[in-house]
Amino acid sequence: MRRKLAAGNWKMNGLGAGLGELEELAQAHGDPAVDVLICPPATLLSRAADSVSNSTINVGGQDCHTGQSGAHTGDISAEMLRDAGATAVILGHSERREDHGESDELVRSKARTAIEASLTAVICVGESLAEREAANTLDIIGGQLAGSIPDIVTGENLVVAYEPIWAIGTGKVPTLEQIGEVHDFIRARLEKRFGAGVGRSVRILYGGSVKPGNAAEIFGVSNVDGALVGGASLKAADFSPIISALEAA
Repeated sequence: MRRKLAAGNWKMNGLGAGLGELEELAQAHGDPAVDVLICPPATLLSRAADSVSNSTINVGGQDCHTGQSGAHTGDISAEMLRDAGATAVILGHSERREDHGESDELVRSKARTAIEASLTAVICVGESLAEREAANTLDIIGGQLAGSIPDIVTGENLVVAYEPIWAIGTGKVPTLEQIGEVHDFIRARLEKRFGAGVGRSVRILYGGSVKPGNAAEIFGVSNVDGALVGGASLKAADFSPIISALEAA
């Protein structure tokens, strides 16, 4: 059985004063029936790890470099994330792909480095609105899966997050049928490439305007093993109901 995962991506948000939200979340979900992962900005990572050290909540990074050290001013390595208390790292988010021109090949290299540093790679895939309207969604997702996921993955060190770009932060959400189609497709591709054992054990998250009001119905969709949540993960009052909905799914 795949253990469900509620992951929060704080993006470029959060100051030290906001760490109280993590403590509140830890108090509300002292022994959750699902895994909980919070990915704050790098400036808060070590302090976030300390603040939840006595809880079951994990923290992760939002990106890492392909190398473990070197002359790369401003970059952060996977080993540095691990040293700061991270257990996972988000890679290939559409905002990184768009804002920084990250290719599938670069994401694949970063994922390999992260896994070698004993981090779980949360690899994001998703189509634009134009690609959705052109009925190219599955072709786009298939290409991203093939190009972004290294061969060394297992069900323990890989999470795939499907985030349609047009639904991130817009309030727009695909239909349940559209979500199910993509998640079933991802599962089939994983099983075909890695075999049933690994393919069936990788968790597939949905991301894109997940809120307390729609979480329960999304979590009822085939092959949805949790969520990668953006803005709604910044406040315990918003993220806690999503975790509870996943526990009840």
